[in-house]
Amino acid sequence: MTHAGFVLASYAAAALIVGALVVRAVLSAKSAKARLAALEARGVRRRSAP
Repeated sequence: MTHAGFVLASYAAAALIVGALVVRAVLSAKSAKARLAALEARGVRRRSAP
């Protein structure tokens, strides 16, 4: 078990990167929803909307 430190560090780095990507995706989705709401409030409608 001489490589345990390397393996644990690798898993920690991977978890940190995946966590950061999840946070970025959530913030991006919130931003997109806010922009869409602002456009709809101004009267801009989606073509697919009835």
